[in-house]
Amino acid sequence: MNEIHATHAEALSELLEVIEKLLGPEGCPWDRKQTPKSLCDYLAEETFELIEGVRAEDIPEAREELGDVLFILLFMATLYSKSGHFNLSESMRYSAAKMIRRHPHVFGDKKFENIEQLWDNWEQTKRRENEGTDRKRVFDSLPKGLPPLLRAYRINSKAARNHFTWQSDEAVETQLRSEWDEWREALASGDEQASEQEFGDYLFTLVELGRRKGIKANAALDFANQKFLGRFAKMEALAEERGLVFSELDLDQMNALWDEVKE
Repeated sequence: MNEIHATHAEALSELLEVIEKLLGPEGCPWDRKQTPKSLCDYLAEETFELIEGVRAEDIPEAREELGDVLFILLFMATLYSKSGHFNLSESMRYSAAKMIRRHPHVFGDKKFENIEQLWDNWEQTKRRENEGTDRKRVFDSLPKGLPPLLRAYRINSKAARNHFTWQSDEAVETQLRSEWDEWREALASGDEQASEQEFGDYLFTLVELGRRKGIKANAALDFANQKFLGRFAKMEALAEERGLVFSELDLDQMNALWDEVKE
């Protein structure tokens, strides 16, 4: 074991000792009541905080939140171990073996001529792994709890890996224009349900066009959200500096502040 791995093992052992202490007879009453299921919401919350830190390129925040996510994962693993289901080593070795199987070009002598062949092998390997389980079909492994925009990206991605997609970017653009027209027609008809469905179809197709251009819709929209919120906060601060009550400004005044902030 090299020095870096030894340091990681030491820190991992330290964190596991903290968890054991929390769950011990003299530990924390709240921690001792937790189950893997009760920790799911905390895991989701800590994961979103980590994502926020990473996307903001806030290194101290990413470091802290990465540790918090790892803490929850180790907490869950310890609870599973104490209940006799499986231990942390089993879970890690299972994951390592799975990654080795799915990367024969790295851990074996298999060669791929392009990324498409690599993905074909990945999907074939997954299908073999899922034989005899309830995950036999392409989308069976897709988490149901994914946010809709991220889920749309994963659906399009998995469909493409299984060769079910448009043959060219131009074909997607044509479909996107068609979906736009259908949404406009639904709006004109006054049918709210149809309008919502057609808008969903348009978004779904737009997500696929972005994917083909190397853009992840969920991350792109999050960036746009943060950009808008940042500019809006600067507008409010600018109004306050000038003794203006922001809520009393008309649209022209707000737009003038917006343009000033953008510059």
